Amino acid sequence: MLDPSSSEEETDEILEEERKVVAAPKVGGARVSPSRTSESSVGLQPSRSSNVRPSSPSPSVASEKEKEDLEKMQREEEERKKRLQLYVFVMRCIAYPFNAKQPTDMARRQQKISKQQLQTVKERFQSFLNGDTQIVADEAFINAVQSYYEVFLKSDRVSRMVQSGGCSAADSREVFKKHIEKRVRSLPEIDGLSKETVLSSWIAKFDTIYRGEEDPRKHQQRMTASAASELILSKDQLYEMFQGILGIKKFEHQLLYNACQLDNPDEQAAQIRRELDGRLQMADQIARGGKFPRFVSREMEAMYIEELKSSVNLLMANLESMPVSKGGEFKLQKLKRGHNTSIIDMGQEDENQLSKSDVVLSFTLEVVIMEVQGLKSLAPNRIVYCTMEVEGGQKLQTDQAEASKPTWGTQGDFTTTHPLPAVKVKLFTESTGVLALEDKELGRVVLHPTPNSPKQAELHKMTVSKGCPDSDLKIKLAVRMDKPQNMKHCGYLWAIGKNVWKRWKKRFFVLVQVSQYTFAMCSYREKKAEPVELLQLDGYTVDYTDPQPGLDGGRTFFNAVKEGDTVIFASDDEQDRILWVQAMYRATGQSHKPVPPTQVQKLNAKGGTAPQLDAPISQFYADRAQKHGMDEFISANPCSFDHASLFEMLQRLTLDHRLNDSYSCLGWFSPGQVFVLDEYCARNGVRGCHRHLCYLRDLLERAENGAMIDPTLLHYSFAFCASHVHGNRYGTRPDGIGTVSVDEKERFEGIKDRLRVLLENQITHFRYCFPFGRPEGALKATLSLLERVLMKDIVTPVPQEEVKNVIRKCLEQAALVNYQRLSEYAKVEGKKREMYEHPVFCLASQVMDLTILEKNQKDHRDPENVGRLVTPAKKLEDTIRLAELVIEVLQQNEEHHAEAFAWWSDLMVEHAETFLSLYAVDMDAALEVQPPDSWDSFPLFQLLNDFLRVDYNLCNGKFHKHLQDLYAPLVVRYVDLMESSIAQSIHRGFERETWEPVKSLTSNLPIVNLPKVPNVAVPVNLPSFSTPAWMTAMSDTDNGSGTSEDLFWKLDALQTFIRDLHWPEEEFGKHLETRLKLMSSDMIESCVKRTRAAFEAKLQRSSRTADFRVPQSICTMFNVMVDARAQSAKLCAMELGQERQYHSQIDNLIEETVKEMITLLVAKFVVILESVLAKLSRYDEGTLFSSFLSFTVKAASKYVDVPKPGMDVADSYVTFVRHSQDMLRDKVNEEMYIERLFDQWYTSTMNLLGTWLTDRMDLQLHVYQLKILIRIVKKKYRDFRLQGVLDSTLNSKMYDTVRNRLMLEEATASVREGGMQGISMKDSDTED
Repeated sequence: MLDPSSSEEETDEILEEERKVVAAPKVGGARVSPSRTSESSVGLQPSRSSNVRPSSPSPSVASEKEKEDLEKMQREEEERKKRLQLYVFVMRCIAYPFNAKQPTDMARRQQKISKQQLQTVKERFQSFLNGDTQIVADEAFINAVQSYYEVFLKSDRVSRMVQSGGCSAADSREVFKKHIEKRVRSLPEIDGLSKETVLSSWIAKFDTIYRGEEDPRKHQQRMTASAASELILSKDQLYEMFQGILGIKKFEHQLLYNACQLDNPDEQAAQIRRELDGRLQMADQIARGGKFPRFVSREMEAMYIEELKSSVNLLMANLESMPVSKGGEFKLQKLKRGHNTSIIDMGQEDENQLSKSDVVLSFTLEVVIMEVQGLKSLAPNRIVYCTMEVEGGQKLQTDQAEASKPTWGTQGDFTTTHPLPAVKVKLFTESTGVLALEDKELGRVVLHPTPNSPKQAELHKMTVSKGCPDSDLKIKLAVRMDKPQNMKHCGYLWAIGKNVWKRWKKRFFVLVQVSQYTFAMCSYREKKAEPVELLQLDGYTVDYTDPQPGLDGGRTFFNAVKEGDTVIFASDDEQDRILWVQAMYRATGQSHKPVPPTQVQKLNAKGGTAPQLDAPISQFYADRAQKHGMDEFISANPCSFDHASLFEMLQRLTLDHRLNDSYSCLGWFSPGQVFVLDEYCARNGVRGCHRHLCYLRDLLERAENGAMIDPTLLHYSFAFCASHVHGNRYGTRPDGIGTVSVDEKERFEGIKDRLRVLLENQITHFRYCFPFGRPEGALKATLSLLERVLMKDIVTPVPQEEVKNVIRKCLEQAALVNYQRLSEYAKVEGKKREMYEHPVFCLASQVMDLTILEKNQKDHRDPENVGRLVTPAKKLEDTIRLAELVIEVLQQNEEHHAEAFAWWSDLMVEHAETFLSLYAVDMDAALEVQPPDSWDSFPLFQLLNDFLRVDYNLCNGKFHKHLQDLYAPLVVRYVDLMESSIAQSIHRGFERETWEPVKSLTSNLPIVNLPKVPNVAVPVNLPSFSTPAWMTAMSDTDNGSGTSEDLFWKLDALQTFIRDLHWPEEEFGKHLETRLKLMSSDMIESCVKRTRAAFEAKLQRSSRTADFRVPQSICTMFNVMVDARAQSAKLCAMELGQERQYHSQIDNLIEETVKEMITLLVAKFVVILESVLAKLSRYDEGTLFSSFLSFTVKAASKYVDVPKPGMDVADSYVTFVRHSQDMLRDKVNEEMYIERLFDQWYTSTMNLLGTWLTDRMDLQLHVYQLKILIRIVKKKYRDFRLQGVLDSTLNSKMYDTVRNRLMLEEATASVREGGMQGISMKDSDTED
């Protein structure tokens, strides 16, 4: 039969190919195509191919090229034959597997990314970053994608991973997920939005970007289909796969498929039995001839024969456990591995003798009654019906029908154990008589069907009952008798034997399969379930024979021969004989294949190409295959081939096919491929060690050529081989094989050395062999495999120190490799950046980069001129950029590779230190060329130190201490110069200080990116600090002077700078902090003292009368004190015990200075009041001026209107007081100082007034004095109350005394002439 998957079009294609092949010799002459063969060309036998040579000229004319072409053609032809033969063996493994099954527990492989797909993904992410997509995203997600794009997608390591076939979409997704987890964890918590939700949202957006415009449903369907094909394959899919693997054409497959009868499970089981028998015979030949492979010990030779026989017996047991006849579907779950509990011995004949009850069959019959013809005697309306029965079984009845239309179409199903059953069908009509007890039978028919009987409906003449006038009754019915699974063939044969069937007679025979290895030829009689006689075919050989004289009956003969017995059979036609011989050939398991005499005659005849018309279809396919040169592959004895080399070729080609498919397999075969390879090894006796040694060799070759191979797979195969090679001393081997050949041991040792070199190379290049920790767990598996490879045998563990030394050596080399590649990358990046930023000078930039960064210069003719091309600033910039890359590499190692090196974490620390030490060489070279007292290199220290100090392993390590040793003198020098600079700026600043207020600087320092402290080259001739323009609008309040703000800003900036260095060594860090605190304390103390001296000098130079106005400078000086107190708490406070020492000292100094300044200012206010009171003292009673003034006014008032003494003195004083209060209130930023000043001011002046009035207790105040004093006292009381002076201070005893005195004087003056003119101590709302 044709392949179930084939179609008419394929059959036509095959015929067309045949016509081409037959016509080829006529067109091409003697030249034969290497891919097509015919009867007269290459392909029938190997010996023929060597004799066929194209015509060539004489040797003197023949060119070497023609010889090479001929040799190439011959090699290709031999390769094609070898692949065809191998494909035949593979097809048989697929068609009838009885040892292996497709594994369902293998890890599902992901679709791998190609170069084109990687470029497409890059473009999609670039479009997202450019804003060309409709995906809505926040800034945090965009930054994460930007980082992922720059670090992962653009990495050359990812490109190499794609090229190696080890990068899948899942790898990209997992790297992004790991990349964003740190970012999301660092985000602040948001109410109602969990970080898991953010992660899920980001992953969904990533998938959308990655997928692009593809329809997700199509993508899902494609993934589902690919996943299904990755899990399990049908037979047709396996055939198609191995056609591609071995390069077999479709028509060749069809020819081989049909000729091998792969769709016939009986033929395949028989083929297996013949193969296993041949392997047993081969084992006996090896034992007799002594042609053993070379083993590591002589004792293994006997063991080798036992292993061969044991493996064959195991296969026999597996075959025996198979169902008797395998169904058409590919149901692998029915397979059962047989256990070698009972060894089958084909030589013992009497152990498994069959009884007649062992071969009882069960048949299913279908009887379909269609219609009855010739029923004329009955009235048209009479009711008729039929009954049917199988003899010995139940009786069934059809529906009723009218005699005019006796049709039914009724089917009856029966089961019987009779190979020749009797089926009875009767026709009845209903009796119309009243006394009739039974219906009337009109006719009957009795049939004896067999499984070979026609299945379609046929007319049968019925035997008419007595009294029925219709003599020509016919019934149309169909009887279908199904063939049971264990019945392989049946039919009538003539037979005669020595022990059975002793008479030449025609009997009904059935070939019964009792088990996979037991068949019986049984003869039956009608209506009998058990056979009359049976012949067990074990040990018989069937073949065609000539007609036997003296035997009448039968036309074509064949026989079954065994030592001591011969059974002759005869059939009535040739096709039936061929079918019987083929069926018995499968049953006997004989090695000799019978050839029909018609085929032999055809082979001997010339040009006889037409097959016999009476031959079966299988013979037709065999003839077609023979015509195409396929017969030699089909009929070849599998036991005569070197299956070790064939399997080596098969496995290599399968691995190539697997690595080139669309999956990121990492060397793992697909389940279907594993199934076929397992079945091939088991069926053809390929040793497990040889299989895995070849597998390891192939995998190593691919890995050495850049392919990504899973180290777990290498570990599995290596462990298998190691257990096999070293298994003698330590117990049984994994495959139960106890023999070890010298070749296996030598190959294993060679592969072990190669594997160790590969693993050490992969560990050395771990960043590039396993980029970003992908494939997941591969690096960890590599380390585990290295430890296994270093073992001397399978039980003695390798000393950990030895493993550690190997890994240490690899990581030391890895540090050098990583730094060299990093330097090259930085060099290329620097060139691109230089050319981009300075296109005009791109050529000069390239020369500059090349001369300074390339370590292995070839041109050393003028190194001095070369060095001048690169400035120290450019070199420092490159070093800082390189430091950023170094940190990025170390962070990636920690993130992606630290888990794999968890057992060797100390070695990873050593690796990092070695890596940093290589960078230290370039860093030291860059710092050496920097000019002295240059502070541009501090950002380099901050960059490196901020990374190292938070790393538990690298903090205060070798490189970190080296970094501190480099920068400690720079920091000390920097602080020294800054201290000198600040001291001189204080001295010069206060000398030129104008005490104009400036805006606040330090209050905004935390939110402003301050520039670094200015560079100071020498400690002399330092320019004074000028406030930058960007600092003028930072605050709306006026603070201290320019010098003080300069001082505080410098001190704060210096301390901030030193603090931001985060000096890792605690002792030196404390020293720096203590020194800066002490320096700040000294500087602030100097500032306070100078401000106090300037305050006193300012008051001394000011006016002593009421014309005095508090200047802005006085307030600025107070603000300097305020700022000094605030900055001292920040700049002078220590975290430990010295806090009190510095902080309290400067605080006490500031507090005392403020008290002195308030005292000086109050004294100034008292002096001004004294000057006012001195003017009033001229009006004291009894003085000459007072008398003269009174007389003059009285005399003049008689003649003219003399103006009375005014209130100018009082108004000017009140104005002075109010202006001073407003100025101090507005300009001084400390409320406490103002309240203390106002309290002392009010108390001192009120005491002065009380004292002045007390001195005039006996004198009556002049009206003018009284008015002035009332105005001053009332305004002073009210103004100070408005300024917030407490009532307890306002209503002091002295105030009460002054108030009572003035009220008394007011009462006295009111009765005088003129009165007080509206001025009174009483409160008045109308008073100004």
